[in-house]
Amino acid sequence: MRRADAARAGLALLLVAASALALPPSLRDRLPQLPAATQRMLLARDAQWQAMTPAQQQAFRQRLAAWDALPLAIRRERRESWLAWRALPADQRVQVRAAAMAFAALDGARQQALRAQFAQEDASQRRGWLLGPALGASFAALQPLLMQVPAVERTPLLDALRSLTPSERIDLGVLAQRTPPQQRDALRRALLSTADGNRASWLQSELAR
Repeated sequence: MRRADAARAGLALLLVAASALALPPSLRDRLPQLPAATQRMLLARDAQWQAMTPAQQQAFRQRLAAWDALPLAIRRERRESWLAWRALPADQRVQVRAAAMAFAALDGARQQALRAQFAQEDASQRRGWLLGPALGASFAALQPLLMQVPAVERTPLLDALRSLTPSERIDLGVLAQRTPPQQRDALRRALLSTADGNRASWLQSELAR
């Protein structure tokens, strides 16, 4: 993985949205009515809040107030980045963290130059880096397959794309680019229905047509 690819993904995932931890009494009373997964999440956040010292709670309140003061568009962007970060495989989180540390170690002028370079990329490509360094590097070619994906297929599709080697993603990008728009749904379904071990030969067969 090129360091520049991880750095771009790191820039796209750099900011994290704040969220409240304390569980209000009114919500605690309704807790049994909520789904089990939601109950566990809320109770875990409440336990984290209760474990804080008063000084830590005050610092958190200040961060939350700063979050609430941000424009709505920025909050949405940061929330999207946080959700994208949580969806990344563990190994790619490691790559992004390493890239973020390397970025932080650069002097201010170099950081500014990299930010300017990133800002010059196409808006769709910048959002593509939210998928992480592996898919971000291939996003331009794979974009036709990632457009208007049914929600139920999105995670399996991303898993399938990440399972490919870089050269296989290049081949799939070529195939996606030459596939007419009305046939891309069928191409995506064929990719998902092909076993991991057979995708390389399937790609070569499709490219040879």
